[in-house]
Amino acid sequence: MTKILVIDDEKSIRNVLSDVLPYDVDLAENGKEGLEAFKKGSYDAVLCDIKMPEMDGEEVLEKAMEFNPEVPFIMISGHADIDTAVECIKKGAFDFIEKPPDLKRLQITIKNAIEKKDLVSETKILKKKVSKRFEMIGDSEPMQKIREMIDRVAPTDARVLITGSNGTGKELVAHHLHEKSSRAGAPFVEVNCAAIPSELIESELFGHEKGAFTSAHKQRKGKFEQANGGTIFLDEIGDMSLSAQAKVLRALQENKISRVGSDKDIKVDVRVLAATNKNLRDEIENNNFREDLYHRLSVIIIDVPSLNERKDDITLLADYFLEVICQEHGTPKKVLTEGALKALQNYNYTGNIREFRNLIERLIILSPEKITEKEIQSFAYPFD
Repeated sequence: MTKILVIDDEKSIRNVLSDVLPYDVDLAENGKEGLEAFKKGSYDAVLCDIKMPEMDGEEVLEKAMEFNPEVPFIMISGHADIDTAVECIKKGAFDFIEKPPDLKRLQITIKNAIEKKDLVSETKILKKKVSKRFEMIGDSEPMQKIREMIDRVAPTDARVLITGSNGTGKELVAHHLHEKSSRAGAPFVEVNCAAIPSELIESELFGHEKGAFTSAHKQRKGKFEQANGGTIFLDEIGDMSLSAQAKVLRALQENKISRVGSDKDIKVDVRVLAATNKNLRDEIENNNFREDLYHRLSVIIIDVPSLNERKDDITLLADYFLEVICQEHGTPKKVLTEGALKALQNYNYTGNIREFRNLIERLIILSPEKITEKEIQSFAYPFD
């Protein structure tokens, strides 16, 4: 049940609020007692008077925010305390209610405060899930070098070309470069260049004006505009058409783009990260990729190692995926025997981390609680 703490030195106010609020209400008759209760209890919202002896509401708010800033405070103020109430809002209070409190308005304010608290909590949980998805697992020497490179490059605005085979985790490197940069609070926009038809890639990247082509029924911002102030990640850039490459080159040179169907220039401030599983030098030789664009993109090159090059990470990766996938399936975490781990380390991973994750998921689904070498032999090569 929703739990509210009321801190007020007026007994009549405490009693009225305790009687009329449809929540589990705890009462405190002064600021010191209220702060102690706040630290001991778990509350969804706090109603706090401003004028109280010994410790006033403003001081209670400040100390409570230091302890747990997620619990919304609604300040109760007399008419003379309005200026102080406004100051409390600046210090983190959710709202203030004048005395005598309008009970209908108070209930709406409490409801809104609790909904905001729940939304913040849900967002934090979601962010944890997202950050867990982009965790970089491994302590091997190649992974340590990748992390060191990320730490050195991320704070700059340097363009980075991330290379490596399919399934090595190039997207993870891009996310970490963004999250450790000064642009972390701005958008991170991903574009899979291989998944977009060549005739639509320019519209996707730079947007279009209404009527620019048959299906352009309204004006649309492209990915570069959406990423303004942040980072754009051009995945599988080796598959981009030559005409789109020319426009990307202009965007990098001049920090300007123009929508399809428009001659108007739009300034953009975007950090560009790119990734490819192709050898772009070979693509340049075959006239499939612009050499001038390659040099613009490859200020820094980070080559992500294959899983076969970092077998020392197999134990950590296996434990990580066992925990994550068992949680996803709602099953108790399964255990790998030493023989099973050795078999996993001897496996040839042509599909890298992606293949390894699929293998662990297959073992979790098809194996008993303890996964042995026998299960690895049975399920590791399903197409043999």
